[in-house]
Order: sequence, then C-alpha cells, then structure tokens
Amino acid sequence: MNFGNQFSKFCCLSLLWLGSPTYTESQQTALQERYFQEGEKALAEKRLADAAKAYEKLSQLDPKTAEVHAKLGLIYYQQGRFADAIPAFRQALQLKPGLPNVDILLAMCHSELGHYTEALPGLEKGFRHPPDADVRRSIGLQLQRSYAGLQRHQQAAEVALELNHLYPEDPEVLYHTGRLYGDVAYQTMRKLSRVAPDSVWLHQAAGEAHESQGHYDLASGEYRKVLSMDPRRPGIHFRLGRVVLARPQEGTSQDEALKEFEQELQLDPTNAAAAYEAGEIYRKIGQLDKAQRYFRTAVENYPDFEEARIGLGRVLIALKEPQKALPHLEKAILLNPENEVSHYQFSLVYKALGNAPGQQKELTEFQRLRNEKSQRREVAPFKLLEVTKQELESEVAQ
Repeated sequence: MNFGNQFSKFCCLSLLWLGSPTYTESQQTALQERYFQEGEKALAEKRLADAAKAYEKLSQLDPKTAEVHAKLGLIYYQQGRFADAIPAFRQALQLKPGLPNVDILLAMCHSELGHYTEALPGLEKGFRHPPDADVRRSIGLQLQRSYAGLQRHQQAAEVALELNHLYPEDPEVLYHTGRLYGDVAYQTMRKLSRVAPDSVWLHQAAGEAHESQGHYDLASGEYRKVLSMDPRRPGIHFRLGRVVLARPQEGTSQDEALKEFEQELQLDPTNAAAAYEAGEIYRKIGQLDKAQRYFRTAVENYPDFEEARIGLGRVLIALKEPQKALPHLEKAILLNPENEVSHYQFSLVYKALGNAPGQQKELTEFQRLRNEKSQRREVAPFKLLEVTKQELESEVAQ
C-alpha cells in the first residue's frame, strides 16, 4: 500500500540525499562506470526495471559502497519490491549507519510487508523528525497502520488525530482515520456482544447502528427491547421519536413522535433535544404557545443549541414579538454564521422592526449562502442525526 503522491516526492528527494557513489581514478573501472551511467540514465527516464538491473550489477562489482546499496533499495521500493529492498537498505546501513533517511525507508518497507514491530522505530523517528514536511503525512499513515496492526489502538488514534490536525482537508487521511475508528468500533461491538449478548447496551447500540443506516423498523424494534428491559432508561423514547420522524410520514406520525418526545421529557425534563423536537412539531402545526414553551425549555437547558434558538425566534416572529426574537437569532448566527435560515429569519425581524438597511443586509447574506449551497455537491453521510434541522418553508419569497 503506497500512501499517495507525496511519497513519490520523498523517493525523488531520497535519490538526491543518498547521493551517488564516487570513485577515484584508480578505483573506478570502465565496467563500474558503465553500469553507473546506465542506472542513472534509466532512473532519469523512469525505467525502474532497467535501473534495478544496472544497480544490481554495480552492487556486485562495488559491494563496499553504501550509497549503491541504498539507491538499489530505493529503486526496489519504487517498484513495490519491498522484500528485496530490505536487505539492500540493511547492507547500506551496515556500511554507513548514518546514511540519511535509509532507516525510514527500511521502516516503510517493513510496514508494507506487515512487519509492524520492525517498522515502528524508524517510523516513530521519521514522524517526529520528518526529512521533509510534506512526506510526514506518508510516514504518519504508515505509523498509524503499524500501530493498528499491533492492536495498539490508542497510539494509532493519537497519530490519526495529529494527521487530521496537520492535514484537515486531505481525503486520504480522512479515509484512513474513518476506517481506523470504524474498525475499533466494530471490534468493540463484537466484544460487547460476546460479554453481554442480551444487555440493554447491546440492544441500544444495535438500534443506533440500524438508525444510522436508515433501517428504521429494525431500529425501533431494538429500542423497544431496551425499554422492555429498562422502562425508565433515558434517551430511548427520544430515539424512538426520531425514528418515527425519519420514516415515511403518515397521518399519525407527528402525534406518535410527539408522544415519544413528551414521554422522554417526563423521564428527563432537562433533555433539550426532546424539548426541541416537541417544540418543532407544535410550531409546524401552528400551536405556537406550546412551541414557545418547549423551545424555551431547550435553550434554558442548552444555551448554545442553535436549532432551538432559531425555532424560538421563528415562533416569536409569528407571535408578532420581533424584539424578543432578536437576541435568539443573534445567538444562532454567532454560533453558526453560515446558516442561511438564521439570516432569513433575521431579515424578517428587521422588516417587522422597520429597519430596511438591516433587512437588506440579511437578505443579501441569505442569498449568498443559498447560492453557495446550491452550487455545492451535497453528499448525505450515513450518520445518526440528533435533531430535526431548521429549514426554510413557505415564508421565503420566490
């Protein structure tokens, strides 16, 4: 497994770092010169097979020059011949222990072959003191892989977090981080099923997994099993309500979901998410006083709840109390300046207050965000959504 294009750059730089063998006139033979020139020409033209043949012959004629073995090892690495590269790198280090970066290249070969214990010292050194800032990424990915292969998941996760900090937009880093966390989660769930095969924890985990994958009937069944075992378990009625809202809507869906959210609040009056969902249902069916009560409960228990702030602001606008809506929408925008819904609702507050410049400013920002959103290619991830998102409805002027 070769991690991305940066390591190709590392290989090219390594050719320069390793240097070329030097000979005095008395040491140099015509044959050595021939193979050296053939190898260098083949490398320049990216003919790795020909370069390997030339350097193999050169290493036989000149077995005491470390750079020859190191460059041969590097050629093998670029060819994916990791098992052949290892003895070449070892020979180079034996002849010249301080040869730059050869220990890192040797470690990369071991990692590629699954020799994780042997790979760790070189990879750890390379990640702490990379030969080049760009190639730290490739070394880090191999280090993460080696830790994971040795079941040292804590250290693998630490490397993954550092890579995500260093390369936050790198798709390869994100993929391997997600895969690592997915593997750890899978192994943890397998262990849970083994040590507690009929526990509330296993049924709750299964319900959440089904819900995140859109298998709502299966999720509902698992959550019902949890409640049969522990009727007062917090959070389960909330999850059932979310499942009801996620399924294709029927005439009684909102009533069924509302019942679950209100049952959750009976068990845990501080559950801001359940209060928010109840408030949102009441807002949509026009029972604004009840909606206001539930939204206020949500923001009192979770002051940084963006969606609840927007919901409460919308209700207060509908109740003709724009001045009271103002601080809630200001807070929502402070929490997330990129939410088009907040800016549109803010424009309605300014309109009601007779502030035409403020209204125009918020409408301009709303339109900018909406245009950007329409141009982005939205990909819905498989995940468990915690609450219903605030969306624009019929109040938007077309």
